[in-house]
Amino acid sequence: MSYREEKYLTYKRSGDVAELSYIENEPDVDLNLLFREVLNEGVHGFCFSLYEEGQSPGDVISKEQIRRRMKVLAPHTEWVRSFSCTEGNENIPVVAKELGLKTLVGAWLGSDKEKNEEEIEILIKLANDGYVDITAVGNEVLYRDDLTEEELLGYMKRVKKEIGEVPVGYVDAYYEFSQRPALVENSDVILCNCYPYWEGTSFEDSFQHMRQMYYQTKDAAQGKEVIITETGWPSKGEPLGGAIPSGEHALKYFINTNLWAQDENVEVFYFSSFDEAWKKSSEGEVGAYWGIWDHKGNLKY
Repeated sequence: MSYREEKYLTYKRSGDVAELSYIENEPDVDLNLLFREVLNEGVHGFCFSLYEEGQSPGDVISKEQIRRRMKVLAPHTEWVRSFSCTEGNENIPVVAKELGLKTLVGAWLGSDKEKNEEEIEILIKLANDGYVDITAVGNEVLYRDDLTEEELLGYMKRVKKEIGEVPVGYVDAYYEFSQRPALVENSDVILCNCYPYWEGTSFEDSFQHMRQMYYQTKDAAQGKEVIITETGWPSKGEPLGGAIPSGEHALKYFINTNLWAQDENVEVFYFSSFDEAWKKSSEGEVGAYWGIWDHKGNLKY
């Protein structure tokens, strides 16, 4: 019997109703043992953190660095997600395939149309060369208001036309899919980000809130597969409303999320793999502390 089976259940069922059982209500649970068991059993996917200390977008990252970091993740997951197809990011799916992993590969789109062309062309080539299992044509472009919905759909239709059987999707906050039926119609798979922290939700309500985000997206998905492409909790940084970063909360959120995902057969890409200091510039201190491993590649828990 595993430690999980002996000491902890993600939730208890009563008929068709799931009654949540949070870790803090189970005082005899050894969080570190449970975390190690969940991690060693393997999570579905990790968002790949590319940059080491002193690096940031704009730096060209070597294939050797990618391989070194990917080897840390490979024993614990089946999938990796990348966010761009330039500046070394194009090597992420290549190295992932070398290590036997599946890939969700993103083209980073923004307001720079010339840069968008480069991203799209490389994404198409990677897909046609067999390095892509799912494509993500853009990440939170509509949330940032970098492109119109019509412009985004044009890129998605172009990629779909040129890559054959590889599923095409677009990543954004869960609620965008409820508000934009054309986006759902033009996606082969629905790729949603679910962040209770960024909506100021307390940790005590975070698990339920994340599940509500997922099921809201399912309701809007027109029967298509829904994948959570990002969710996580920061281990350090500034509070946001009732959401308080801490190592304990991050550890518990990881456990709750991945046990639920296993039990309900939900595909989740956890955010993130490694801490990345460069994110402080856009998100404050909290941006640097979303990893399961620290910036040196050491397991945090």
